Amino acid sequence: MAPSEGPDTWAMQSSQLRLDPLTGRWVVVSASRAGRPSAFRPLSAEAPSREGRPCPFCPGAEPSQKVNLQISGPAGGWAVRVLANRFPAFSGDESLVVQNTGPVFSQAPASGIHEVVVLSPGHDDHWGSLGDDQVDLVMRAITTRLVEQSEHGELRYTQVIVNAGREAGASMDHPHGQLLGMPFVPRELVDEQSGFGRFAGNCLLCATISAEESLGHRIVEATDDALLIAPFWSGTPFEMLVLPRSHESHLHRSPERVCQAVGKALRDAICRLERTVGKVAYNLVFHSAPYRATGTYHWHVHVWPKLTTLAGFELGTGVLINVVSPEAAARDLRHAGCGMP
Repeated sequence: MAPSEGPDTWAMQSSQLRLDPLTGRWVVVSASRAGRPSAFRPLSAEAPSREGRPCPFCPGAEPSQKVNLQISGPAGGWAVRVLANRFPAFSGDESLVVQNTGPVFSQAPASGIHEVVVLSPGHDDHWGSLGDDQVDLVMRAITTRLVEQSEHGELRYTQVIVNAGREAGASMDHPHGQLLGMPFVPRELVDEQSGFGRFAGNCLLCATISAEESLGHRIVEATDDALLIAPFWSGTPFEMLVLPRSHESHLHRSPERVCQAVGKALRDAICRLERTVGKVAYNLVFHSAPYRATGTYHWHVHVWPKLTTLAGFELGTGVLINVVSPEAAARDLRHAGCGMP
């Protein structure tokens, strides 16, 4: 172990800069700032109320939007549904043709596919409460739809997200995720692809798995197929990263066993988080290589709890300040445990 990489290195100075190798951006780990009044507290995990209106995702409610996929459960009825989004950010099959209407005005059709993945029939469920079988069905639904979307020639990338809670951007409290197929590769993925390209070794995240396992103090949970860590470059309190052990660029091309393991690691991440800080809003963000990308990439999932808000410095510079070191976060999350069915 290098002298600069001990588990208590973060405590040796009031603040520390750490480089996120995926994006090339610096973050600040400043544990001393956690002592400020109200610097760190769980935010509301509730989505906006529907004020007595029936939930369109609950069993018995006939969806007004097209059902693109439905997976039955062992007890009969549907277990997971994928619906066309009623208010799509991307729709249509037009090609990405950019029009310049002025010296600084460029526009193009927002074509693509926008779907909602209903994670469970249970209105009060969320990813952190799902049993093993339900997690497997959810991952099967996501993979199936990514395979289908990858065959659309105009789509270059699909972003898979789960927003849970008001602060995380959820507009419905029934557990659901979204699949947004788009005709361009977003900047965050371009930055990550560049991060893999800059790395001198074989694969940036394969190297991360090896390095974190040799050290051990940022690992939250490890299984045969997936690793759950609080990444060294965490920019937000209790941020986590789920890494499939097998190297694969695309989620939808990974073995089913690996996808299921990642899904369970996400479930355990949320379970441990809630046992550590209480019920909290969070975002799950799946990053898979663009559909026709050929360079080195390793798909993964980010877990971003909403425990703090972005202030002027973060918005003005793009530099995040994390008031809980990833070493301390991993220790607390490990101790929390997660006994799930």
